[in-house]
Amino acid sequence: MNGFEDLPEQTVLPADLFDYVSPLKNSPGPLFSVRIPSVPEHGVSRAVILENVQDPGNVGTIIRCANAMKIPAVILCGDCADLYHPRTVRATMGAVFRQCIFTVKDTEELAAVVERPIYGAALTDQSEDIRKIELENASVVIGSEGHGISEQMLEFCDQSVIIPMNPDSESLNAASAASILMWEMSRSIL
Repeated sequence: MNGFEDLPEQTVLPADLFDYVSPLKNSPGPLFSVRIPSVPEHGVSRAVILENVQDPGNVGTIIRCANAMKIPAVILCGDCADLYHPRTVRATMGAVFRQCIFTVKDTEELAAVVERPIYGAALTDQSEDIRKIELENASVVIGSEGHGISEQMLEFCDQSVIIPMNPDSESLNAASAASILMWEMSRSIL
């Protein structure tokens, strides 16, 4: 036993092959691959759920913030940006390797892994001010940048919530809204 059994396998590539497999132009290296984690088999009681969030930068930023705010899981639902797209991974600043993240196709699969209550961030007349809701033991849904949460997802949620803000402002982007909601979910435990 030499103490090196747990070290990852390392390979030195010729420059042209390295440039071919690297997602970056003129990458200084290193380059690595990792095993994709499996979906938890038990219910998740606190999560941020992204529905159709398509910008890799937003998805990565939300994962990074979830890790910082001690949110147990990030769930990608529907047509979200590729979790392992280079821009997504870079935006996580390494959180993609520390955070529980998984994908589901639809609300039926979501119902099998997430416990209630689930709140959807939406601009509706029925939305409740987040300052009036206990989010600490809940999950929240963030919708796509252009369309928000789908009607099906809104019906799936227990309640819609809204972040109070200056009425002269149109809206927040997905990552900003998610960050505020995750702060509300975690402020008693941080």
